[in-house]
Amino acid sequence: QVQLVESGGGSVRAGGSLRLSCEASNSVFKIDHMGWYRQAPGKQREQRDFVARITSGGTMNYVDYVKGRFTISRDNAKNTVYLQMNSLKPEDTGVYVCNVGGSGPPGPTWNSWGQGTQVTVSS
Repeated sequence: QVQLVESGGGSVRAGGSLRLSCEASNSVFKIDHMGWYRQAPGKQREQRDFVARITSGGTMNYVDYVKGRFTISRDNAKNTVYLQMNSLKPEDTGVYVCNVGGSGPPGPTWNSWGQGTQVTVSS
């Protein structure tokens, strides 16, 4: 499986910005989508909500509440996905987990998950 290294989390006040990054280890597996999920405070470990993703073709998708504030991008040469988070709100607080996947080996489809990086937004 692909190994993921996340960085960029931290604590900011409302209205501030953070830039998350997630680098996937180089492998023979073809990476299709790269994105981010959020585990909200008080939620179970595996209860993660979709935030944003970007495909290898550049198609971007966002959950409604981040549209206009967050921007996802990727550097295919570096196997890295970024999430620029602007105008942060306390409701954005949570553990942001990187998700990377594709089709083909090691299976019909595959997904790898990062360890998560904490984002805390205070009022």
